[in-house]
Amino acid sequence: MEKKLTTPISDELRRSLRAGEEVLITGYIYTGRDAAHKLLIDAIDNNQELPFDVKDQVIYYVGPTPARPGQVIGACGPTSSYRMDQFSPKLMDKGLKVMIGKGPRSQEFIEELKKHQAVYLLAIGGLGAKLSQAVKENITIAYPHLESEAIRQLKVVEFPAIVAIDSLGQSVF
Repeated sequence: MEKKLTTPISDELRRSLRAGEEVLITGYIYTGRDAAHKLLIDAIDNNQELPFDVKDQVIYYVGPTPARPGQVIGACGPTSSYRMDQFSPKLMDKGLKVMIGKGPRSQEFIEELKKHQAVYLLAIGGLGAKLSQAVKENITIAYPHLESEAIRQLKVVEFPAIVAIDSLGQSVF
């Protein structure tokens, strides 16, 4: 049975999640891939304000395809998460607590995850069209020049994911 999560996810609930558990996320999540993460880190390094407050938020590593007429978003399957490993520690230092993507993470990332009591969730690759059905709103909020890699705020209802690495560092990998 899936655990239902509403964003922002409380500390208590997030820390109770265990590797292998299925979850359904409802609320607002943010998107970002490599290029957007680099710009976020540049902003942090230059003491600039971020385009959204990452504290207690969820970032989904995705670059959605364009929406067809009548759709909120195109296919929105996850991208490989390891590419964000170099950026994630500084975002967790700013309060980021949940990341969604696909594939394993580095040991350094896992240590940072444990330190910040954050969690890493898996979205199932190859199900981008199905995952798009959980997206009810899609607003570009930063870096529109990055096109599909721009940062978006998505309103999701029962977005499915699996706890890949929990706040204790336990992993499905």
